[in-house]
Amino acid sequence: MLVEVAWEVCNKIGGIYQVLRSKAPAMVDRWRDRYCLIGPYVPSHAALEFEPKRPAGRMARVLTRLAEEGVRAHFGRWLVSGNPRVLLLEHDISIPALDELKYKIWKDFGVDIPTGDPTVDGVISFSEAVRKTIAIWQSALEKPSRRSEPSRLIVHAHEWMGGLAIPMLRRDRVPVTTVFTTHATILGRYMAPNEDNLYEILPKCDPTAQAKHYAIATQHAIERNCARSADVFTTVSPITAEECTHLLGRTPDVILPNGLNMDRYDVGHEVQTLHAEHKQQIHRFVMGHFFPSYSFDLDRTLFMFTSGRFEPGNKGFDLCLDAMARLNTHLKSFDLGVTVVFFIITQRPTRSIHPRALQSRGVLSELEQVCARILREVNQNLVPRAAAGESVKLDDMVSQYWALRYRRIQHAFRTTELPMVTTHAFETDHDEPILSQIRAIRLFNDRNDPVKIVYHPEFISPVNPLWGMDYEQFVRGCHLGVFPSAYEPWGYTPLECIASGVPAITSDLAGFGRYVQGNMPDHDSWGVNVLKRRGRSFNDASADLARWLLAFCRLDRRGRINMRNRVVERAMEFDWHRFGQHYHHAHDLAASVPLKKD
Repeated sequence: MLVEVAWEVCNKIGGIYQVLRSKAPAMVDRWRDRYCLIGPYVPSHAALEFEPKRPAGRMARVLTRLAEEGVRAHFGRWLVSGNPRVLLLEHDISIPALDELKYKIWKDFGVDIPTGDPTVDGVISFSEAVRKTIAIWQSALEKPSRRSEPSRLIVHAHEWMGGLAIPMLRRDRVPVTTVFTTHATILGRYMAPNEDNLYEILPKCDPTAQAKHYAIATQHAIERNCARSADVFTTVSPITAEECTHLLGRTPDVILPNGLNMDRYDVGHEVQTLHAEHKQQIHRFVMGHFFPSYSFDLDRTLFMFTSGRFEPGNKGFDLCLDAMARLNTHLKSFDLGVTVVFFIITQRPTRSIHPRALQSRGVLSELEQVCARILREVNQNLVPRAAAGESVKLDDMVSQYWALRYRRIQHAFRTTELPMVTTHAFETDHDEPILSQIRAIRLFNDRNDPVKIVYHPEFISPVNPLWGMDYEQFVRGCHLGVFPSAYEPWGYTPLECIASGVPAITSDLAGFGRYVQGNMPDHDSWGVNVLKRRGRSFNDASADLARWLLAFCRLDRRGRINMRNRVVERAMEFDWHRFGQHYHHAHDLAASVPLKKD
């Protein structure tokens, strides 16, 4: 049996959730009901993602034994494609029991665990619950009632938050084989925004000293123990494997690139239709945001975006803005007649959506309603007069009430202020990094600047009153995704663009970019550009990115349509039924490891 353990099972936090969710159908296709995931029980998330089932047979006995050990487990199915089996564990324990666990971890693994860190405390209690679950489950498997039943477990744990059970199981000599995947070393993530040329200095750095410097010594020590204790050690890209070798002291045995369940994105011949449909929704946002101040030709406007966790340096937000300032200068010089609206989509603490943005959107909605009413009135009056052969004036078709209301709303919509560069109100914006850089490059959404900026510090969702659409629809409506990361172990954002038929830019410091470079030499001809950042200065990378963006702006509509079609044609090459083979190899490797018993 294959059991995958992760903190993000039925618990959406970050990229690992996307990996597990999208990979599930490929795992279920191979393992059927010999596949199960284990995660923490988070009631608010489980209510949306988890369907409880009554356990039967061996599973019922395992849950009964677990309850006797003080662990309550919820068995059921994850409500995602593939519908895999899931165990969600309640893992809260008393402070004395937690302290005893910390002492044993220090004694057995040399991991010093401070008090007062709720995340680390939760990881420790969860790992102990997983250890008990696996030990009881393996014990039950050793007594099969039928010859065809499995008799051993392969335990595949993800990240330090889900992997601490691995060294615990090895310490207790539980006869299972283990796989550990780090999706990004925690030390590498902290070092990247603070160290120039991270990968060049890795061979010379002292990981223990660096972990202490960044106050993550406990997390780093747990991750290092997980990597060294696992029978099979894996990561998501060759570039992250370099981190593992130098920071964790072990080179991964297998690389597991991340895919997507492309069937979920496949819309067949409707790619262009959906792009046009969702682009109209973005047009509506742009009209509400910009048109109170001034207008521009939406048919000659390109929508570009970047998105992701708020790590401006790691994610390349800073490079994007610098390149946009350069692009603004290029577009003025070449006078292409093109407007670029560049969106930065991330999550930041804010007070609320800015009242001015809400007011403009509300007035626009009222204007739309008035226009719809006028159109109905014109239609009712125009058709019979046209049929009668009468000559008509359009002014005669509309009642004075609606004509006056139309003009009043037009006046209410106008403002003499420039369009805001952000959609939300911050508690204080003087120390907000994105806004500080926007001020430094002086892109203030001036009428004469062809590049406009919209900083949206909240992930797009249908409940957001400015949008009324979900993130995937927003991606489909855009023309280009821009993700020139300085640190990105894999990078789902450009892959999500490809799945949606949208060209994307990535970098050679992203695992995805490295994969494309190494496996698809023609990538730039069909819609994925890989920006060279490794060993290069920020200014050189920014200049290259600006040139690429200018080249994209020079494409005509037919050229962009052709590029979207080529992107769609290549999307299935990133499907989990292809990338899942790497996971199958890791699991086969684990299955070949001889079991160690007392």
